[in-house]
Amino acid sequence: MTPIQNTDIGTKQKALAINLDPQIYGSFAEIGAGQDVAANFFKAGAAAGTVAKTMSAYDMIFSDAIYGAQQIRRYVSEPRLIAMLQHEYGLLIERLAEQRGNTTTFFAFSDTMSALNYHKTNDGHGWMGVRFQLEPNGEFNDVVLHVKLLDNDNNLQQQAVGTLGVNLIYACFYYHENPPLFLLSLMDELSKDRLQIDMIRFEGPNFKKVDNRLMSLHLVKYGFSDAAVFGPDGKNQQPSEVLYKKHIVVIRGRFRPIINVHLDMLNTGVKQFMQEPDVDAKNVVVITELTLQSLKERNADESAEIDEKDFLDRVDILCSLGQTVLISNFHEYYKLVSYLSKITILKLGVVLGYPNLEYIFSEEHYKELPGGILESFATLFSRKVKLFIYPTLRDGVIWNCLRFNPPAHLIDLYRYLIANNKIEDIHHYNESNLHVQTNIVLQLIKQGVEGWEQYVPADVAAMIKDRKLFGYTFNADAGKEQVLTASSEDTNN
Repeated sequence: MTPIQNTDIGTKQKALAINLDPQIYGSFAEIGAGQDVAANFFKAGAAAGTVAKTMSAYDMIFSDAIYGAQQIRRYVSEPRLIAMLQHEYGLLIERLAEQRGNTTTFFAFSDTMSALNYHKTNDGHGWMGVRFQLEPNGEFNDVVLHVKLLDNDNNLQQQAVGTLGVNLIYACFYYHENPPLFLLSLMDELSKDRLQIDMIRFEGPNFKKVDNRLMSLHLVKYGFSDAAVFGPDGKNQQPSEVLYKKHIVVIRGRFRPIINVHLDMLNTGVKQFMQEPDVDAKNVVVITELTLQSLKERNADESAEIDEKDFLDRVDILCSLGQTVLISNFHEYYKLVSYLSKITILKLGVVLGYPNLEYIFSEEHYKELPGGILESFATLFSRKVKLFIYPTLRDGVIWNCLRFNPPAHLIDLYRYLIANNKIEDIHHYNESNLHVQTNIVLQLIKQGVEGWEQYVPADVAAMIKDRKLFGYTFNADAGKEQVLTASSEDTNN
């Protein structure tokens, strides 16, 4: 299987290349706005060499009869897609393996899509996947993704799905050995204004070396999505599936490494959030957020590369603590809130350190907005959002909301937010943590200075030592325990 080397290869060329490859043969099952995928192969010519079957179980009763009724009665969902892939691939093997299995690499392509309805009252999105062999009689691999359709026209959304489907099938057979190229090729003849891919998962014997957490990072890094999510088990998750109709508490940080003050912020902030009268404590999801900027070294320029091992080290630690991790490209808090507010209508809690309260009230960060700071606050402090502020220590003085003095012309705005329960101090925090600074703990770890372990959770300290994370090396000559005297200026960094 030799790919066409032209980097500008188009949809028709990709479809034709697959049609002319005598080994590739499979079926298409498309529900909703996905009918254009198989159509592209027919339009390219020589489709008889590729298409064993194409179908659409558009009616729900027919769909259930063929693929089975799902426990969750949603037809545009990952469980429905997996049921389609299992059924269609199983039929290929059952009916064709004996006849042509020794010379054919079979595939089953499926999608279930919801495009704009007639009144344009919904958001277009869907699931798409391929189950495929890379050698005759070989084991199968799966690639599954979720896409958000952004065109403001039903036909354009269908065309985008058709192009994406061809790109996906082509990448499965020709770019499987190069995951970054695989991802980049998915947007061939498409643009980020037309669709977003916010979840992708690679599974199977040919993807044993692919870390799906890195694939999540690449989706955000390449601009294919504003955010990506994976759970404590490290598996990629579709954000809406995890956060839909949930109360969300989010804490942002560099977590390099996560230290006791971070956990205190999180635990005390979540506890206060759950005491809010309009919050159902049984329906809360806690998110730890890493931004692209936080994954770069402090003071690094925008072009600096992200250290992927360092990223995975941080994620491993967060996941070991049972955290759900969000990777985002939201440098400003109001952008994060805007994103989450589109997923859930329930109350959001944002836990942040006092220095970030000062940052939020700095007007210089909103120069690109026509409405300036007021425009950003309209989103950040929307009806269902509340900030929980963790204090910081400066020159022996604890700074919190009561001590905060915004610029004179913003004082009344700040008082309004306080009076209307939009900003609240975190209470019952561990004051002994306030003198600890993440960067100094990191420096002690790198130097192997005795005693740094007291500043991080015990399990985290053990993991850092066992796996030599963050530059840790035991240094017998480093001296006795050093006492941290720095302020907690980066309690949210």
